[in-house]
Formats: sequence, structure tokens, C-alpha cells
Amino acid sequence: MGKITEKNMFTENQIQELNEAFKDASPIAIIKKAFELNNKAVVTTNFRPYEAVILHAVNLVEAKVPVVWCDTGYNTPQTYRHAEQVIKDLDLNVFLYVPKQTTAHRDVVMGIPSIDKPEHALFTEQVKLEPFRRAMAEHKPKVWFTNLRQGQTAFRNSIGIFSLSKDGVLKVSPFYYWSDEKLDGYLEENNLSNEFKYFDPTKALENRECGLHA
Repeated sequence: MGKITEKNMFTENQIQELNEAFKDASPIAIIKKAFELNNKAVVTTNFRPYEAVILHAVNLVEAKVPVVWCDTGYNTPQTYRHAEQVIKDLDLNVFLYVPKQTTAHRDVVMGIPSIDKPEHALFTEQVKLEPFRRAMAEHKPKVWFTNLRQGQTAFRNSIGIFSLSKDGVLKVSPFYYWSDEKLDGYLEENNLSNEFKYFDPTKALENRECGLHA
């Protein structure tokens, strides 16, 4: 299988072959394969629990890969402190993307609407989807590393290690089959911090799909 180019995007059959071939592979082997396919890659993160794992693993294979952090502006103080610590410890090449409207301004005109309110779609667009689209438009990656895992949502149960985004970017989830317990072991083994006080203002329930991956 050759490198990904503009004219050579993956077919569903090729994605299936990759998933079969790498189902039992180590995350590092998966990451190396993805870089072989195309090294124009980004890692996306929001510094939620266990994000340090994917950031550490990708950085091990390819130091200074662009790390796209889409900050909604509503993170907890603990998440911001955790993010600063991980960025410093791993010497990450972070590109920060934030909504075009400040949180203080939005709090006055909209607040945080519940998911059953008509304003919720606009809120999600402003704080999450637009910054993400802007990031991907600027970086134009062919490979997108993320820490999606099986069991998080019904949608995520169906995608596998390798999948294609709506825009045809090869999405790679090296820790797809890993449990929380295995990730805890990885964090401990590599002396990485973790933080569970995380808040996503676009979700009502922890297992709701965030919109970037659906």
C-alpha cells in the first residue's frame, strides 16, 4: 500500500485491510505505519483524561508533530494546569485554536444552552466545530491521530483503529482496543500525568458523541 496522496485516498476495503492487519499491533507500530503512509499529520487533543497517552506515543515516533488543541474556553482550572504540564513535559508543538467569540461575551448573550434548546447547535458550532474546521483547513493533514477508543460510544464501537473522516483524512486511533486499566499502566510506566476534572460544555452525558468524530 503506497503513500496517501491527493489522488490516492483510501477505499473502504483498504481501511478494512489495515484494521485487520494491525488489530493486534502495538500502538507504536500503528503510529509508525501511519507515518509511512503519509507524514503530513496532526494530533488533536482537548487534554481530557488519558490524552497524555496519545500525545506521548506519537511524539515518541515523530517529535514536534503538530498538536492541535481546540480549547472551548470552558475547561476546568485542573484541565488547564494539566495541559500546561503535559505540554512542558513532552515539549509539544502545540497550535491553539479558540472560538472567535470570548466566553465572557457568550455568557452574556447565550450562556451554555442545554442540548434540548435550539441554541445548542449554534453553541456547539461556535465553541467546537468552527475552531476544529479552521485548524484542519490550516494544517491540511492527511493523517489525524486521535485517542478514540472502543466502548466510548456506539459510533466509536464501529470505526476501528483506522477510519476515514468526512473529509477523507485517515483517522488513526492507536489505543483503540485499550482499556482504562492498560492506559493507567502506560501513564505510570512513562511517568505521565492524568486529570479527571474535565468539562465539555456541549455534552449532557459523558458518552454523547462530540461532533468532531461522528
